[in-house]
Amino acid sequence: MIDPKALLSSYDALLRDTPPSLPDGVRPERDGPVLRIVGQARGFVTVPSDPGVRGAELDALIARQRDYFAARGEPVEWKTYGHDLPADLTERLRAAGFVPEARESVLFARVADLAAEPAVPDGVTLRQVTAAADMRRIAAMEAEVWSQDVSWMADDLTARVAADPAHIAVMVAEARGRVVSAAWLVARPGTDLGGLWGGSTLAEWRGRGIYRALVAARARVAAAWGLAYLQVDATDDSAPILRRLGFHQVTTTTPYVWTPPRG
Repeated sequence: MIDPKALLSSYDALLRDTPPSLPDGVRPERDGPVLRIVGQARGFVTVPSDPGVRGAELDALIARQRDYFAARGEPVEWKTYGHDLPADLTERLRAAGFVPEARESVLFARVADLAAEPAVPDGVTLRQVTAAADMRRIAAMEAEVWSQDVSWMADDLTARVAADPAHIAVMVAEARGRVVSAAWLVARPGTDLGGLWGGSTLAEWRGRGIYRALVAARARVAAAWGLAYLQVDATDDSAPILRRLGFHQVTTTTPYVWTPPRG
């Protein structure tokens, strides 16, 4: 049985801290309760579920993160959760110029409930990839899905595989020589938790079960790695599919993003 409270507690304790393996050129930094990840296409900030500061002290902490990345000329994401304190954290982020992106559901499922043989549609094959050329094909597919430049993704995935190949599995769904969908599994060393990321699919290939097949394929890898649970930050499009597969919601997450002014 899934225990949402226990899983949320584990998530807060284990996954809201410095990742054990970061690509070359990416580093963690501390500013009081803040963890900053520096050196990616977009800076990243996270804090404990209760950072322990309030009012003007919290405002100053938020402003320091914004100003730090402003000096680098980089955008930054402050990742918030539905159960975070204080209650006015998001209001203070907005006041500092951070803008919310789409809210997502944080879902968990047992690996044992998911690790079935993937049901792949006719004409589609699944393959685990490590080559930089395949990562560029993934980035090109993602750019088509989201209608924006995500060329940085190719370098990011390549660097992550190079940094810790035993704890990341990148998978593509291919048809007619094209990457039509891609997703990856990232394990947290020292824990029994793995994260499912990606899952974007070209419009003409949606509704055929490719997303579900990639979940099953990654769950089989997770089982081979000895993981017990999988976690997903799910959009409104993917959350219903994942719930039908056996995922349970434990909280929500909303990225708050500050972007440097143009010019």
